[in-house]
Order: sequence, then C-alpha cells, then structure tokens
Amino acid sequence: MDLGISGRWAIVCASSSGLGLACAEALAAEGVNVVLNGRDGDRLAAAADRIRQTGASGTVIQVQADLLFPAATDALLAACPEPDIVVTNNAGPRPARLRDVTAQDWQRGIEGNLLNHLRLIDRVTDDMCERKFGRIVNITSAMVTAPKPIMAVSSAVRTGLTSVVKALSMELAPYNVTINNVLPERVDTGRMKQISELEAERQGISYEEARAFVASDIAARRFGRPEEVGAACAFLCGSLSGYISGQNLHVDGGTHPSLF
Repeated sequence: MDLGISGRWAIVCASSSGLGLACAEALAAEGVNVVLNGRDGDRLAAAADRIRQTGASGTVIQVQADLLFPAATDALLAACPEPDIVVTNNAGPRPARLRDVTAQDWQRGIEGNLLNHLRLIDRVTDDMCERKFGRIVNITSAMVTAPKPIMAVSSAVRTGLTSVVKALSMELAPYNVTINNVLPERVDTGRMKQISELEAERQGISYEEARAFVASDIAARRFGRPEEVGAACAFLCGSLSGYISGQNLHVDGGTHPSLF
C-alpha cells in the first residue's frame, strides 16, 4: 500500500534504537524525511546511517537531545519547524510498584513521558491545522488499558497523556489532523530485556527462563518485533488514515483480554 506521505517531514522522538527507530525506518521506507532523536550521539549517528543505507529517498536529520528537558522540544523544532508527522516516544519509566516508586521516578516519568510530549504536540498543531494535514502518533503502552502493579508510573503518566490527546483529537479532526496511540506490549527491545532481568531476579531463575515466563501468556506465543510496531505507526501516519483519530491501537499479539 502506498501511504501517500512521500516527501512529508516527520519528527520521531527517541528514535536512535528500539521502537522509535522502527517507526522512523517504516516512515523513511515510505519516502518521508525523518528527524531522528536520541541522547547518545554515536548511537544516533549509527541509526541515521542504518536508514540511509536502506536507500530511502528522504532526508535524515539527527538531533541529539534528552526528552527529560524542555530544551529538547526547541531543538527538534529548530531542525524541523513545520513537521507533517510527529511520533512521540521515550524510554519508559523505571518498573516499580507504588510503594517502591521514588520522587525522582515520578519527576522523570511526568516530564519524559507526559509533559514533553504535550509540549511538542501543542507547538505543532496550529501549523498542521493551517496546512490541513497532520498526523500525531504516541507510542504509549498496554499499561494504559491493562495496568500492572509493577508499572505504577508508566500506567499513570501514559494514561494521562492518552486522556489529554483524546480530548484534543476532537478539536483537530475537522482540519485533517489526527492523533492516535500505539500500545505495544512485550515487543523484543531493550525494554523487554530489562523486564526479563527483573523477573529473573524476582524468581531466582535464569534470564532465558525469565524470557520464556514473560512470553508464556502472550496469545501469539512469541514476542513482538519492533518492525511490526513501526508498520502500525506508519499506517496511522498515512494520507488514507484521516478518518481514524483518538484511538488506541494494541500491538500485542492478540493478548489484550477486553472487548473494547
């Protein structure tokens, strides 16, 4: 399917690795010009080279910035003042139960997974409305609709983001500007490695045993692949997806148990 977005400009947050990179790669494959973002300059450069080596026709720009700080928004928009597509993403909050959450955990989660995303969204939507095209996709988490005790901060801040953008989506829809959320669960990235290591420590088992345990109740009986999340994101950014907004798309191997 031709998504009809070749030549568009996209900012993809936290895209030097993992799900962010997968989203950037999927957009670049559609001919989109992508602005990559990350904290580590070497890893960011490697990600940019990886996309360029695919032969993608678009431009690739690197912006080294930490999404924990408001200055990151300024840096991203200095590199791409009028993005057509914005993908918000960031490393998830530290896994912890409520009684173990620290003040720093709350501060980092609220700033890095809520406020910085909202700041960027707020600053791009007026221009998107004026141009009558905009696609915003937030990479959130299955913890929004199926919270787990060990993900207290993630559940709180990402549910907050989901609520705010749902309301905003109704204001933007008349202008062909959409906002949707992709909710990945147990996708094989560094985050999954972190969860498996914690489970191995909790149960006193090997890392491989922990991986098997974590995957055991996935309906598809396997971990997801980053490129599967990237493809879902790219579709929601396409020109044909303008009638889809304010939605939460689970990319979880069919695991979410609820009808809605």
